[in-house]
Amino acid sequence: KVWRNIDLLEKQNKGFFARNGEVTKLIMEAVQSGELVDIYANDSLTTKVSKDEFLSKLQQDAGTAYDPWNPTTDYYTDDIKSYNGKNYRALRDSQGKNPDTSPEDWSVTSEGKASYFFANQINKLQIVEDVIFDRRRSRLYYDIQGVSIAVPGSETKDGFDLVIGWFKYKDLERVFRAHPKKAVWFNRQNTAQNKNFADAFLLRLFKGVIHKIENPEDESIAEQYNARPHQEAVWAMEAAEMMLMEKEHNLWEF
Repeated sequence: KVWRNIDLLEKQNKGFFARNGEVTKLIMEAVQSGELVDIYANDSLTTKVSKDEFLSKLQQDAGTAYDPWNPTTDYYTDDIKSYNGKNYRALRDSQGKNPDTSPEDWSVTSEGKASYFFANQINKLQIVEDVIFDRRRSRLYYDIQGVSIAVPGSETKDGFDLVIGWFKYKDLERVFRAHPKKAVWFNRQNTAQNKNFADAFLLRLFKGVIHKIENPEDESIAEQYNARPHQEAVWAMEAAEMMLMEKEHNLWEF
């Protein structure tokens, strides 16, 4: 079992992340429409989470509630106040005093509504797949089990990647096949050869860096090299990819 991180901003992965045709956008729309029902908390794909929990993770900032504003007493405050269903900021003159104006002349601010991550901000995927060796045919088969979508640390307040949810790949493949006009892997060299997302995954038209290979400690490659320089972990990830590639190359000997 192998875990891979896919950065959709990499050039090789941009086919899955065309503007207004992002794979993450299609997944989010399928959840909101109820087409994707089963959402999972982690890569075990056993513990389910609700649609509301999924959508709550897409929320960037909670809405701010303000106390009601009394225009007759709160002229000289710096706070944003509510009046007649809208939020206002008090205008001030050169001496810092609020001029004698009517509510219609006050400057309108935002309504304090919650903001959500856009699909083009959710540019991280992680896949977990079974790598199966067929002794009869002497070849490897890759069977993707699950896919997660995540917001990168550069877009979050704490600087860590925020995993929005995990999905079984067979559920995603069903959605991809059901929406051939939306689930389009974009071929920048020849648009006549655009493919469905499902076919692009099947043909492995993505670049995924190995994050973890199944092990008794359930440690990622980075965790195994935690006490050493970060560069060694990067080399180890590349070495794991090369070893897997070499194993596949040498299978004819069996």
